Amino acid sequence: MTTDTKEIAERFFSTLPAAELRSMQEAGGLVIECYRVLAKTEDNVVGEILKTEENFYEWDHYPDGDIYDGESHSQFYYHAHVAGERPGEHGHFHTFLRPSGMPSGCLPAPLDDFKSPEDPDDALSHLVAIAMDGKGLPLKLFTTNRWVTDEVWYKASDVCRFVSLFNIDHAQPSWPVNLWITNLMIMFRPQIFELLHERDISLASWSKKHPDRNVYKDHALEVTSEIDIDVDAQMRAIAMCLEDKA
Repeated sequence: MTTDTKEIAERFFSTLPAAELRSMQEAGGLVIECYRVLAKTEDNVVGEILKTEENFYEWDHYPDGDIYDGESHSQFYYHAHVAGERPGEHGHFHTFLRPSGMPSGCLPAPLDDFKSPEDPDDALSHLVAIAMDGKGLPLKLFTTNRWVTDEVWYKASDVCRFVSLFNIDHAQPSWPVNLWITNLMIMFRPQIFELLHERDISLASWSKKHPDRNVYKDHALEVTSEIDIDVDAQMRAIAMCLEDKA
């Protein structure tokens, strides 16, 4: 796990302005506050999402119908793969932004097999996935190939802009979870940006090695980039950089 404070600071934060670091620090404080409030009743982020479910089935979306913010047009859900497929992971969140929330001029990548959805707002973009452990804490961030979530493909530079707009600003089905995921996306924004660019590099490399395949539909390529994360280490690295700048 990437928990070395100096390594995180040097790799991701060295060029960030103090204002951006303070924004990340504030977001991290809200993430930790969500943990504090949930822990008072022995709850956690994953338990909150599943608290009204009688059963938890592999591959199903939780909650049913996903969580969607009609103002920002951000969306997410939680699910799990077959037990043992992703060691150490209980399940993961998938995050998205729909076109109604995207900046003007951001269009799908011009792929050979692109077909515009019947409903233009279905041309959603997957942002990043957040893997969770059995205690309801985040393990890693990762990106996926297009076929995994059946998304419409946007280039990394556009998806980075989408990440900055992700916001779930309502209380259903869980205010702590919505607040947590919104702010986790802010505090780890530099890592997410790097993962998205690595995603595009990974796909280009795969396509070069397998020119006879449609890389975006190739089930042999699922996870396109990933990184271990730790909230406490991230906060220490942010504090270190702010102290250096001061």
